Order: sequence, then structure tokens, then C-alpha cells
Amino acid sequence: MQLFTNSEGGGAECRIVVKLGTRLLTGGGMRVNLEVMTALVGQIARMHARGAETLLVTSGAVAAGRHVLGVAAGERNLPLRQALASVGQVHLMELYDQLFRWQNISVAQALLSRRDITDWLGYINIRNTLTALAERRVVPIINENDVVAVDELRGDAFGDNDTLAALVANLVGADMLVILSDVDGVYTADPNIDPAARLIPVVEDISDEVVDALGGPSWHPGGRGGMRAKLSAARLAASSGVNVVIAGGRTPNVIERLAQGESLGTFLPATATKLENRMRWMLSVSIKGKVGVDDGAVRALRERNRSLLPMGVVRAIGSFERGDIVSIIDEHGAQIGCGIANYSAADIAAIKGRQSLDIADALGYNYGDEIIHRNNMVIV
Repeated sequence: MQLFTNSEGGGAECRIVVKLGTRLLTGGGMRVNLEVMTALVGQIARMHARGAETLLVTSGAVAAGRHVLGVAAGERNLPLRQALASVGQVHLMELYDQLFRWQNISVAQALLSRRDITDWLGYINIRNTLTALAERRVVPIINENDVVAVDELRGDAFGDNDTLAALVANLVGADMLVILSDVDGVYTADPNIDPAARLIPVVEDISDEVVDALGGPSWHPGGRGGMRAKLSAARLAASSGVNVVIAGGRTPNVIERLAQGESLGTFLPATATKLENRMRWMLSVSIKGKVGVDDGAVRALRERNRSLLPMGVVRAIGSFERGDIVSIIDEHGAQIGCGIANYSAADIAAIKGRQSLDIADALGYNYGDEIIHRNNMVIV
């Protein structure tokens, strides 16, 4: 994907999210590598000078904290990790601030957790803040809020900020997400082990099978992500209309060359057109289940912009509760949209095919006439 038309052309209205991994920033060592950071910041500065809006999602806070406090890598308990992130984030931001100030660029810090983004009001507030910063020529420096994100640190992590980067690209409507690490892209096997491993230049179908086949385990113990997390993040971004590149951050001028359309790393094209903000938010939240509808309901939803009523529902799939995000599928299993369910899967099983007037009699209570209200639904 070419964002700049020529070597001198501007990048007006070009918005890129760049994610930098821990292994890249540390050069495989135990401290942040200033030479690597300087080169990457220089690339972003040159993009900035050409009019591009760049948002930076960075890892490395915990690694920086380990260096500052002299803590060995083997110590991994949760309170210690939070402390390391707290100390390291200050050090990391100080470095970024100094490097960008040398380029006459202002930066801003944004520490986010999954909870911040999956709340609709939080989603809107974060989007407004990040876009306002980008439009005012400020580079947002974004990281996971390890200090308070206890659930994420225990296991529901963004994935070394890969998923966080995809969610940020999603909510700001980025033209491209560039995930940079110490690996040059997606390979047929682990290139550190298998000398026959080949770089895959394009991955168009990011199915579960592809993630399983190409993701493998995390190749390096220094980060929380690995190729599986990167592919999953790429799928999330691509499904909301963002083109993704997974590439090696040590490749000279990699960001600029990608913006000019050069083929580097692995390109994962968008699988949908850009969607409006509410749909992006729904896609960024875990889908908890599915609601199957008949052909009449499909026509009502698509052609007449109606709410989904129990009369048009034929089945509920999965285990979900009231307020969860669910997919809406037709009788052939194709997704036609998603929305916020007014009723649980068990409730829907009891009222499917009925008139709305029968809901209270069937359940003993009524949360509204609709399974999914039109205002809480987006049709694809």
C-alpha cells in the first residue's frame, strides 16, 4: 500500500500507527537501546515533516524498569512487574521526549487498558483525544497501563501491545498499522531454528487455521507477544479496514519505505472497508456469541433499518449475557452485523420466534421489545 505518491510528495491525511516491540527496542538485551530508538524516531520525524500523522504504540517499560532497578529477568511476580512498569515508563517517556524534541516535535503520553477501550464512552473519549493530538501535530506515545491493568497482566494481556496497537489503529481510522519487531515478518517456520524457513510477503486470509499454522509459540522469552499475537492483532485491524504490515524494525528506513509502497516484511491487506466508529468499537470487543435470524429479519434489518425482534430469531449460539456483543448471522451462517444483546442466550432460546408482547409471559420480565435495538446495532 502506497501512502506517499513520490519521494517529495506529502502525506496529508495519511495516518499511521507504528508499534515497537520490546525485543526491538532492547536489541535483545536487558535495557533500551538508544541507537535503535534514535533511528526509529528519526524515521517518524521525517514522516511527520511530510505531513503524516503518526501514533506510536511502544513496549519496553518493564524492560526499562528492570535496568533502572537492576532486577533480573527471571523475577516475574505481578506486584514487581507493576513496579517495574511504573519506574520504566518514566524512563521510557523521558527518552522519547528528548529524542522527539531534538526533531522539534511535541509528544504526549497515553496509558490505556482494554477496559478503557471496550467501554463505549471510554472509546469515544480516547478516540477524540488521540485524533486531536494527531491533528495538532503531536505524536501520541501509547502504552498498556501495566500499573493498574491487573487482569491483563494475569493473562488477558493485549499481547505485548500488539492487540493494543490494532485497537488504536481501529479507533483512529488509521490508513496503515506497522508492527515492528526483531523478526522481519511472517515466516513459514521459526527462522531462528529452521534454515529453510521462508518469509511470506502477503497473507490475505488470516483465519484461525492460518494463525495456528504460522503463529507458533512466542519465539523469544523477552516479550509477551510472539507471532501468534501479531497475526491475531493484524486480523482485528484488517477486519476494521486497516492495512497491516509486520516487518523488521532494524531494516533501514523501514517505515518510510513502507509508506512509499515498497514491499517489506509481510503485508496483510484490509478485509473490509473502513467502518463507522460504533462498528469499530464492537469489533474491538470480544464477540460473546451469535444470534441466527431468518430471511425476513435479514430484509428488515438491511432494507428497512429495523430493530431485531424475537419473531425473526431462529437460534442463539454460544453462552452470552444481556449487554454482551453478539454477531447476527443469517440462515446460512454468514454475518450480517453485530450488536448489543438485550437478552441472554438462554432468554433468547425461550422467546425466539414469538411476538414481542409474549416476552414477559415467557420470561417473567421484559427488558424491551427488541432482541437488539437498532441504535445498538451495525449492519455490514
